[in-house]
Amino acid sequence: MDGFDLQFWLTLGVVAAIAVALVRDVARPDVVFLLGLGVLLLAGVVTPADAFSGFSNPAVLAVGALFVVAAGLEETGAIKVFDRVIFGDGSDLRSALPRMLLPTAGLSAFVNNTPIVAILAPRVQRWAQNTGISPSKVLIPLSYAAIAGGMVTLIGTSTNIIVSGLLEEAGYAGFGLFDLTWIGLLAVTCVVTFFMFVGCRLLPEGEGRHEPHDDGLREFLFEARVGEKAPMAGKTPYEAGLHSLVDAELVHIRRGDDIVLVEKHVTLAQGDVLMFTGKTSILEELLQRPGLEPVVSLSRTGAPRTRPLFDAVVSDTSSLVGRSLRETTFRERYQAVVLAIQRRDERLEGPLRRVPIKPGDLLLVEAGEGFDERWNANRSEFYMVSARRAGKTKRLDRKAPRAFFILAVMIPVIGLRLLPLATAAFVAALAMIASGCLSVRMARRALNLEVLILLAAALGLGRAVGATGLTDVAANTLLHLSAGGIIAVLVGLYVITNVLTELVTHKAAAVLMLPVALALAVELGVEPKAFALTVAVAAAASFMTPVGYQTNLMVMAAGEYRVRDYLRVGLPVSVLVMMSTTAVIFFTWIS
Repeated sequence: MDGFDLQFWLTLGVVAAIAVALVRDVARPDVVFLLGLGVLLLAGVVTPADAFSGFSNPAVLAVGALFVVAAGLEETGAIKVFDRVIFGDGSDLRSALPRMLLPTAGLSAFVNNTPIVAILAPRVQRWAQNTGISPSKVLIPLSYAAIAGGMVTLIGTSTNIIVSGLLEEAGYAGFGLFDLTWIGLLAVTCVVTFFMFVGCRLLPEGEGRHEPHDDGLREFLFEARVGEKAPMAGKTPYEAGLHSLVDAELVHIRRGDDIVLVEKHVTLAQGDVLMFTGKTSILEELLQRPGLEPVVSLSRTGAPRTRPLFDAVVSDTSSLVGRSLRETTFRERYQAVVLAIQRRDERLEGPLRRVPIKPGDLLLVEAGEGFDERWNANRSEFYMVSARRAGKTKRLDRKAPRAFFILAVMIPVIGLRLLPLATAAFVAALAMIASGCLSVRMARRALNLEVLILLAAALGLGRAVGATGLTDVAANTLLHLSAGGIIAVLVGLYVITNVLTELVTHKAAAVLMLPVALALAVELGVEPKAFALTVAVAAAASFMTPVGYQTNLMVMAAGEYRVRDYLRVGLPVSVLVMMSTTAVIFFTWIS
C-alpha cells in the first residue's frame, strides 16, 4: 500500500464519507455528491473540466429528455388505456398478478417506471380493496415488476442509459436498445412467477393482520382542536366519547406548551389540541363533531371543510426531508395543509407541525383542486400525489394518441440507431411540447433536477475514482475470484454492485462500479459489454430495501410494509434475477 499517494487516500476517504452520509440520510443524495466532488475539486484531485463533464454528458441529457417524454404520456392519460387490461373483473390473486404485473413491466420497458407506479399504485390499491384483496399483496409486486421491466430495454431506466453513456465515454460501443432484452424478460418472468406461487404468501395481510405490539405501524398521526363554544369543553374525554373510538386512539392533550395525559379526571378546555393516532377515516368523523376543528386549515376556522384531500408520498430528494412542517412553511409554499402523517416502523409523537419529515412519509394533505396535477409533475418533492376522491380521476385526453405516436416513433429511431439516444429523446421531448401534450411549464417541472445533478456529480466523482487508481485496486481485489472461473467474477461483481445499490443509490452504484467492471474485463480479456451489462442490471435490481429504488419507497406506506417485508421477498427475487442474469451474460457474451 506504500505506492498510494495522498490523492488516493483522500479520494477513498471522500467515497467512504459519501457512502456513510447516504446510508445515514445526512442530506439529499445530490447535495452529498456535490459536496464530495467539491472537496476533490478543491484538493486538485480532479480538474474542473473533469469534475463538471457530467453536466454535458449526453447520457444525462437523454435522461432529462426522457423525463419530459414520460410526463407527456402521463399528462395526456395515455398510460390509462391499459386500465381495462390491468384491472379485470377477477378477484383471484394468482390470476390477477400476471394481468397486473406483465403490462406494468411492458410499460416500464419504454417509459420511466416512477410515473408508471405513481399512476398505477393508487388504482391498484382501490382495485384490491374493492375485490377483497389486501393491497399489501399487490403493491410490492407492482414495484418489482416495474423495476424488472426497466431492464428490458436501454431506455427502461436511467441506470442503463448512464452505463451505456460511460461505455461510450471509455471508447467502447454503447448498449443497443434491445441488448438487455433477454436479461430483462427473464427478470420479469422470475418476478411474476415468484409472486404467483410463493411471494404472495410471504407478503403481509395489511389491514387484515392484527399483531400484538403493532406500535402504530398502520396509523397516521393527526390533530384536532376544541373550538370556541364546543359542547365537549368542560367534559372528560370519556364523557365526550373520545375514549371508545374504534379506529383511533387519543394519545394526549396539548394545552399551550404543556402536555396533559388522558386520564379519567381530566376535562377538555377550549383551545385544547387533541393528538390522535389511527386511521384517517376517523378524522373525517371527528371533524363532523360539534366544536372540533382542524388545527390548521385552508378553510375559514369553524367552517365545514370542502376542499379535497390528497395522499402525498415524500421523495428522498424533497426539501421537506429533515425539516418540520413549521420550518418549511408548508402552507405558504404549497398552498395546502397537512392534516396527518404516516410513517412506517416508527410511532410519531409530538405536535404535528414539529415532526421532522422523512423520505417515504405519507402526508394527508388538504389543498385546492389540481394539487395532484401540479405536484405529480415535480417528483423532486413528492413521488406521487393521489386524490382521495376516486371520482376526480382524469379521463383520457384527446391528445393521448399524439403522445403514443411520439413514443412509437422514438423507439424504432433509437433501436435502429438512426439518431443518437440523446438526440432522439430530445426531439421527442420537444415534440411533446410542440404537439400540446405538455406545456413548457409542466415540461420544466418534469425535469427532476435533483436526479440530473446527482448523475452529473456522480460522473465527475467517477473520473476522480479512475484517475487515482481506486478502480484498479477494486478490480484487482475482484480478480482473486477468477480462480473460480468467469462465473465467479460475474457473481462477485453483481453482488458488490447490488449491495451498493441497496445501501446508497442505484445511479451512484452504477457510476462507481462500471470503471471497476471495465478494468476487470481488460484484465480477463472478456468483452467489456458483458461486465457493463452486469453492473447495469445489478444496480437497477433493488429489491431488498425500500430506499434502494424510488418505486419501493412509493408503495411502502400504502402497502403498510415494514423494512423486513422487503427483505423477506426481495432476497429470493434478487437471487433469482442474479442467477438468470449471469447465466444469460455468460452464454451470450462470454462463452
